Amino acid sequence: MKYIENRKTDPRFNLALEEVLFQSADEKEECFFLLWQNEPTVVVGRFQNTLEEINVPVVREKGIHVVRRLSGGGAVYHDLGNLNFTFILRTENPQDLDFRKMTEPVISALWSLGVDGGLVGRNDLVIQGKKFSGNAQYMREGRFLHHGTILYDSDLDVLEEVLQTDLDKFKSKGVKSVRSRVTNIKPHLKGEPDIEEFRRALLFTVKERWPGLQISPPDPSVQEKAMALAESKYETWDWNYGASPEFDLRKERRFDFGKVDVRLNVRKGNITSCRIFGDFFGNGDIASLEDGLAGTQFSEKGLSGTLARVDVSHYISGMDSLSFMELVLE
Repeated sequence: MKYIENRKTDPRFNLALEEVLFQSADEKEECFFLLWQNEPTVVVGRFQNTLEEINVPVVREKGIHVVRRLSGGGAVYHDLGNLNFTFILRTENPQDLDFRKMTEPVISALWSLGVDGGLVGRNDLVIQGKKFSGNAQYMREGRFLHHGTILYDSDLDVLEEVLQTDLDKFKSKGVKSVRSRVTNIKPHLKGEPDIEEFRRALLFTVKERWPGLQISPPDPSVQEKAMALAESKYETWDWNYGASPEFDLRKERRFDFGKVDVRLNVRKGNITSCRIFGDFFGNGDIASLEDGLAGTQFSEKGLSGTLARVDVSHYISGMDSLSFMELVLE
């Protein structure tokens, strides 16, 4: 495994670098680990409707970047008090690389500094019940990417301002402010060391698990590819926001595996267009599922016929065809 030393703080470049390395893992069968930081940024999940996840006036006023990532899951806030980590691996058994295993180095780094943290729910790390890290994964053809945020000394007031709260997600616990549900790591540490000390502690725990870890700057050709991809994709409105037209019908529900929000246009009893949003995870291109539903009769018979030919769980992990059909028809 190679540790790629990347000190750039442009989120468009950093997410492009992840994607370039993810693709090169297929070509060279290499594995990578990255630690990186971003200027103030909202990073939205692959399947989210960006305009519904951010506080647009605040984002504009503060000049905060908005960038979409490859993986699913929810929107997160980054600034220079936040440390991000990425593992890029080759695997034929992605179930062996679950969230618990891939976040162990973070938990171990905390323990080494005298703080007790742990994984709760689907993909969150907490200290004393408060979230300090959200994690997401992306898989494609034997390649596996796991990345996570770590709130070390972030501006939590700005975090609360820029992210829209999904009230449905928290109604079972009573709605609280975002600020009251999250925490930075730094106040829990003796002496409140700076983020570089935590970076070193995390890198040390990763070295313990991968003793052959090699430290390397990004290859110049990789950097060139990342800069080109940042310009052609991660800096564009189409990728980061995309079109979000009005729809006739909206069906949404929160499941254990995440929120699924289906929007449909129906004409003369047939689905003419479909968009699917949410903070779920999935391995397939959701556009394939959306396109496959176009032309389907908006009925149990029509949907069951179309969905019988589709593995819904490939696009929305944890969901089967029956659950999807029940959601759409409810």
